[in-house]
Amino acid sequence: MKHYSRILFVDADDTARAPMAKAILQSKELPWPMEIGSRGLVVLFPQPVNQKVEAVLARNGLSAKDHTTTPLTAEDINDDTLLLVMEDSQREKIREDFPDAPHLQTIAGFLRLAGDIPAFTGNRLPNTENVMKRWNS
Repeated sequence: MKHYSRILFVDADDTARAPMAKAILQSKELPWPMEIGSRGLVVLFPQPVNQKVEAVLARNGLSAKDHTTTPLTAEDINDDTLLLVMEDSQREKIREDFPDAPHLQTIAGFLRLAGDIPAFTGNRLPNTENVMKRWNS
C-alpha cells in the first residue's frame, strides 16, 4: 500500500459527509504522519459544517465546528494525495474535471465495502448516525 502524505475526502459541497469522514480519521491513530482534509465539488462560498453532522459528531466526542468549506482544485491533486469520494458519480466527475488525478477511489471501494455513502438530505439524522457507526468501526 502506498504511503500518502495527504488524504482528502471529497463530497458534493464539503458540508456533511466529507467533514464527518475527516473528523473521524483525524481521531484515529495513524500509522504515519499525514494531512487529513476535505473538499467539495461545488463550493460557491465558505460555509460551516451541517448542524446535524456537527450534532452527531459531538455525540461521539468529535467536532468539526471550525470547518469551512473548500473547493477541490487542481492544486489538491498530486501523487502524494489520496482522494476518497462518497459516490461513484463523484469519482466520475473528478475524472472528467481532472483526468490526471492519480489516486482516486470511493470510500466504499477503499474500505472494501459495497455501495455509495448516501447524501444526508432532509431529515436523515438516523442515516447520519448509521454512517458514523459504519465509518468509526
